[in-house]
Amino acid sequence: MVYQKNNFLKALNKQKTDHIPFWFMRQAGRYLPEYMELRKKAGGFLDMAYNSDMAAEITLQPIRRFEMDAAIIFSDILVIPHALGQHLEFVQGEGPKLDPVRNLEEISKLNFDNFDKVLSPVYEALSKVRSGLKAEGYNKTALIGFCGAPWTVACYMVEGGGSKDFINTRKLAFSDPKAFQKLIDLLVDSSAKYLINQVNAGAQALQIFDSWAGALDAQSFSKWVIEPTKRIIDLVREVHPDIPIIGFPRCAGANYISYANETGINALGLDQSVDTNWAAQNLQPLVPVQGNLDPICLLTGGDALKIAAEKIITDLSDGDFIFNLGHGIHKDTPPENVAKLVKIIRGNS
Repeated sequence: MVYQKNNFLKALNKQKTDHIPFWFMRQAGRYLPEYMELRKKAGGFLDMAYNSDMAAEITLQPIRRFEMDAAIIFSDILVIPHALGQHLEFVQGEGPKLDPVRNLEEISKLNFDNFDKVLSPVYEALSKVRSGLKAEGYNKTALIGFCGAPWTVACYMVEGGGSKDFINTRKLAFSDPKAFQKLIDLLVDSSAKYLINQVNAGAQALQIFDSWAGALDAQSFSKWVIEPTKRIIDLVREVHPDIPIIGFPRCAGANYISYANETGINALGLDQSVDTNWAAQNLQPLVPVQGNLDPICLLTGGDALKIAAEKIITDLSDGDFIFNLGHGIHKDTPPENVAKLVKIIRGNS
């Protein structure tokens, strides 16, 4: 094992850190005024995500303000279905909209014909961020690449956007498991290819976001969350055996344990519903953990923020631990609340 200089990478490799490493999901985004200024010039979300200069600049913005231990590339989990040929647009106030795929014929139309071309700006942005971090003196800030997990991405692809209950996706998985398996297999192969290329471009760690993992029963969780995630990790490790990979099966509950044991992840992202005392006893002995402040607590600020953050630090600091949120920063969060949280984390290191 190569000894790491960056505290985030040290924690992922179960090495002693100089301080509590931290970064925040959705740390580059709408809560920052500098992001909103850039967005006015850019047009739509995809215009920014597919502009390597803009994506790199947005990725660096929170690092300049708060000096996190890691930057995460500015992009979206739905660039993969877009690269596979599914129509995607982001409607202001409504979120992503896709043309639904709900049967074998529609799934079979997806392909790799333009995959590398569509995603090349993401790889260019990663390279520019690595160069930018070095040029601006953030030599100890790591760079994270990411993808959505097959189950979560499939939910958007089948539903045609967001959903509260994912009825169409779950119905397809139950009624036509062969068709759904074909979709999952395609997402496994495309996600692995995407992650491998991100590492080639400069990513030093990876995160797999399974935002809707909590929608599944235990048996379905094993089939549609654990198995595909393990296959992605195995494929990535064939090319990059030492790359650390964080899994984030949001709202997985007790399934966090089987996920940690069976997928091959290096670290486990926890959502805010996970009790940190329970995590210290049941998850931290298995892998380093990352999390898990409630984003609404960060939005609120004040004493509630200090109390909640210090409890997480107290409960998890005896093991391998990266401070983060239980989900992404809310768009209405005052930047000064983020600055206060950073001060709390550093003060307890």
